[in-house]
Amino acid sequence: MNQSAENILQIINKVISLNQGNIFQLRKDFEQLYLKFSSNQAFQVEKQKIGKINGFKIYGENINNDYLILFFHGEYFMTGSTKDHLDLCGKLSNLSSVPVLSVDYRLAPEHKFPAPHENCITAYLWLLKQGMDPSKIVIAGISAGGTLVLSTLLFLRNNGVKLPAGGVCMSPLVDMLFQGHSIITNGGKDWVTQEMLDNLRKIYIKGYSPTNPLVFPIYADLHRLPPIMIQVGSHELLLDDIIRFHKKAKDSEVEMTFELWKDMFHCFQMFSSNIPEGQAALETAGTYIKKMLSI
Repeated sequence: MNQSAENILQIINKVISLNQGNIFQLRKDFEQLYLKFSSNQAFQVEKQKIGKINGFKIYGENINNDYLILFFHGEYFMTGSTKDHLDLCGKLSNLSSVPVLSVDYRLAPEHKFPAPHENCITAYLWLLKQGMDPSKIVIAGISAGGTLVLSTLLFLRNNGVKLPAGGVCMSPLVDMLFQGHSIITNGGKDWVTQEMLDNLRKIYIKGYSPTNPLVFPIYADLHRLPPIMIQVGSHELLLDDIIRFHKKAKDSEVEMTFELWKDMFHCFQMFSSNIPEGQAALETAGTYIKKMLSI
């Protein structure tokens, strides 16, 4: 791991250890942390109401308004917002030349499964009602947001809704049983811990099976999904689960682009201003989005 990545990992671990038991304080701490590492890039933000859901449209420079990235933020289904992901959204917009619509879906523990999934599906259907051509949309997300990308695609396919051009998933949670060996072998190399994952399962899907395919997509039939890019760090606890999902998707004839980033931890792209690999990963995602949209 390079020095900047190691230093940032130590900072994240300190934030988590201070307030792990207080979800409301943890939300504030993560927001301040992400904003601290934001860049000075140029972009504009415009509030967008999607029914009762708050959305924010982020415009980079020299963008093409005929296309759109529908973005779902990360952080555990219980923290996170567009505000603390603005830098990431701005970079995706600038690197792809496409505006980003980020959705502030409802969070647990106040709103457990399926509330976040419903909000994300609603946002996509709203875009279609506004006359947006699905072939000009890419859905992207990080961490829990990456999971929401996959569950949204599965819902759309299952219900005969026209699919977007593709999906981009950065470090998605794909199996709530967390069966991969990397849960053990990458312990201490990632800021995510097995205790955090177990706590998420208890809170977020209480009353539902952890193998429900719309909760975690590794248990779904993956046939007939659009092209998907997945990015994951080699030091992530979720690594083996994500590799299993990638293999299943390929076996299901999904067009997959898989990127394994050496020595990187969960959501390293959030720190792209300080970690070169994070910036490089966003650049390849931007290139992928342009390719999917034929820009």
